[in-house]
Amino acid sequence: MTVERILWVVALVAFWALAIFLMYIGWRGRARRQADRVGQLPPVPAHLGEQTIAPATGLYVGSTLAPSWQDRIAVGDLGFRATGEISRYAAGILLERDGASAIWIPQDAVRAVRTERGLAGKVMSKDGVLVIRWELPTGTEIDTGFRSDDKSVYPAWVSAGEPDGKTDSEDSANAASSGEVEQNGENA
Repeated sequence: MTVERILWVVALVAFWALAIFLMYIGWRGRARRQADRVGQLPPVPAHLGEQTIAPATGLYVGSTLAPSWQDRIAVGDLGFRATGEISRYAAGILLERDGASAIWIPQDAVRAVRTERGLAGKVMSKDGVLVIRWELPTGTEIDTGFRSDDKSVYPAWVSAGEPDGKTDSEDSANAASSGEVEQNGENA
């Protein structure tokens, strides 16, 4: 190997390492900026109540600050994808993730449950992601996405109804018509 080739390899490795380091710095900066808006997540209660929708396995896609489908939350482990299981109880929604902390969404914090084409940079076929819009204790609304291994469970989730009596389809339609939910340059 010539000296010129060795220098090219060293330069490429250094460039690659610098790019990875800068992405890491950017991710930490994003987490720092979002920390006050996200705050502490609600703890999983000891008693969840009656199970209303059976557990479904799949992939936790991530959580974003609503209404943006790409503004991924970097605080804690909310920004990392993980396989897991989602189930609904009378008291709320439990999302248990492999290798990450469980996410508890209290029933009174749920604002809408709908299906979308994508979330947090993960784009799939139409209605490929189950998206739960909910309000954190800080008052910030976020969207949490879950791609189930079995898409046939989505209608049960969407038709489960909202705490204020409004159906999920009505809420999603109102959000889309107001321009609140926009994805890939078009209303979702």
